[in-house]
Amino acid sequence: MPDQTTFLTLARGPYRLREQIGASVYGTIWRAEGPAGSPDVALKRINEAQMARALPGQRERWIASACSEITFLQALQPWDGRHVVRLVDSGWHDGLPVLALELLDGDLGRHVARRRAQDDAPAFAEVLDWITQLNQALAKVHQYGWRYLDLKPANVLVDAASGTVKLADFGTNRLLEAAGAHTYCGTANWQAPEQFFPAPGGGYATGRHSDYFALGALLYFLVTGAALRWCSTCGDAYREHLADGARVLRGRGPLPPVLADDEAERFAAQVPCISQYPALALLQALLAADPEARPRNALQISRLLGRIRAGLAGREALVRRGVAQLEGQA
Repeated sequence: MPDQTTFLTLARGPYRLREQIGASVYGTIWRAEGPAGSPDVALKRINEAQMARALPGQRERWIASACSEITFLQALQPWDGRHVVRLVDSGWHDGLPVLALELLDGDLGRHVARRRAQDDAPAFAEVLDWITQLNQALAKVHQYGWRYLDLKPANVLVDAASGTVKLADFGTNRLLEAAGAHTYCGTANWQAPEQFFPAPGGGYATGRHSDYFALGALLYFLVTGAALRWCSTCGDAYREHLADGARVLRGRGPLPPVLADDEAERFAAQVPCISQYPALALLQALLAADPEARPRNALQISRLLGRIRAGLAGREALVRRGVAQLEGQA
């Protein structure tokens, strides 16, 4: 069991573990001191205890996922890292791959929960800025030939001082050119229908459009503070039955709509009036049940986001004009 006296040597030198700051099904993340003169990093390791209990096939998948993440991040050029977490170093320890990543303030889920607890829920304009940044991050993933397939608040890191968000955890990546159906991956609470329900011939027929659905689910969550009922239903089924949850749900009868009418109303109620129509149009496009009905690419999403921002800018101009008139009357 690693502790604060553990040192790991990677390509650029030794790292000393300071404290565990995160964990996933198969990994742990530690704050670690880097080589002399370098800032602390987030050191991502495969969970050794879980690895010891895992079946051989699971071990191979976990190692392959970590290696896939390293390969993707190493391929990025220095100027590509604005909205993708930066890989500082990598290597192997006790026969397992290790990543040293830039250290940020924490994940978006905890950031938003903390702010809501302080009665400081993010304003719609701030949410819109986050979604814009994540759309750019997904565009970068797709540009390099991958689909991300695990967009959720826990995989978005926050730099609170600058308002920047960065996409992290690329172990679920699948190559876009591998067009055939693949094995189950991702997190059920944030998945498009084609990522949760297997294709008729078996496997899961995902693509970049599956990432856009998750972007819509995240947009709804950030604006309303709640998860879509569709996503919660799939998540509950997975927790009880794992990947067989899709079959169980289909056997129960009609599924909830991806975006129910009352959910659309709840979303719209949290958006400034002047931007309600374009914001709802974006949400509905991202959450289309048919993958072909979703936006084709990040540029199309960017244009939809631009319409929303234009509405907000117009609203601010009206407010400024009203203030100026009041001041002129004073």
